Amino acid sequence: MKNFFKLLTPIFALFLFTACSSKNPPLQTVQKVELNKYLGSWYKIARYEHFFERDCKNVTANYSMMDEKTIKVINRCTKIQTNEKKEATGRAYAIDGSNSKLKVSFFRPFYGDYWVLMLDENYSYAVVGTPSREYLWILAREKTISEEVKNEILQKLPTLGFDTSKFIWTIQE
Repeated sequence: MKNFFKLLTPIFALFLFTACSSKNPPLQTVQKVELNKYLGSWYKIARYEHFFERDCKNVTANYSMMDEKTIKVINRCTKIQTNEKKEATGRAYAIDGSNSKLKVSFFRPFYGDYWVLMLDENYSYAVVGTPSREYLWILAREKTISEEVKNEILQKLPTLGFDTSKFIWTIQE
C-alpha cells in the first residue's frame, strides 16, 4: 500500500501543478440554471473529442433527478461505421446554489467539471465546458440550431478561451 501512495504522490503533485496553471482567465458560467427547466433530453450539436463519443452520430444526453440533490445523466450515441448503440449512465450534482457548476461522474469516485457557460433564456440551447478548456459541447433541444445561434456561439467562445476549430459537428439523423 505504501508503494501505491509513493507512486500516486508525484502524479497528484503534477496534477495540482497543471490544474493551477492556466493561460486562460477564470471561466464565467451563467448566473443561474433552473434545474427543472434544464432536465430532459438534449442533442449534442457539436463537441470536442471525447472517448465515449468518438466516431459517433446521434449523440444525446438526458438529465433527470435521482433524488433532491443528484441528477441522473444518460449519454447515448450510435457508432457511425457499425450502427452499434452505446450508452453511459452517470450522476451529477451542483456545487453551489446557481446550479451552473456541476460535478459529473461516470466512473465514481472520479468526478469532472460540467459548467454551463451559455444558456438560452428558453432553455433551447446550452453551451457546456470545463474550466481547463479540454471539453466543450453545444447542446440543443432540437437536432439542429439556426445559423444565427451557431454564429453567436462561435463568436463568443474564443473570448472564453475555447478553440472553435476543435469542434466535431455531430451527425444527427
